[in-house]
Amino acid sequence: MAYDEELAERIRDVVGAAADISERKMFGGLAFLFGGHMGVVVLGGGGLMIRMAPEEAAALVDDISVAPMVMQGRELDGWLRVSSGAVAGDPALTAWVDRGARFARSLPPKKPKPAKRQR
Repeated sequence: MAYDEELAERIRDVVGAAADISERKMFGGLAFLFGGHMGVVVLGGGGLMIRMAPEEAAALVDDISVAPMVMQGRELDGWLRVSSGAVAGDPALTAWVDRGARFARSLPPKKPKPAKRQR
């Protein structure tokens, strides 16, 4: 299932055109990177994956609209799966995107990978 293009566009509106933001298709969705670190992912199955400090993430889980993110049977520490319904309104979407962006930006910027040599 393809990711929700409308949700991706709403996130673009929230994050604006800051120089440290990039997008990358991954996990069947669209990841938004801040300083090279994933902070928010529009998931292919609907909803968002949000990165934050593990202790903050645990406090936000309600097991209805916000749950720990699980990939390949393993819970990802510091990642939450947020349902589409939980981000239906713009204020809620902004709050979730801000959480992911703030945490990703708190990490040291990644250095660009060197270009591969051609033979």
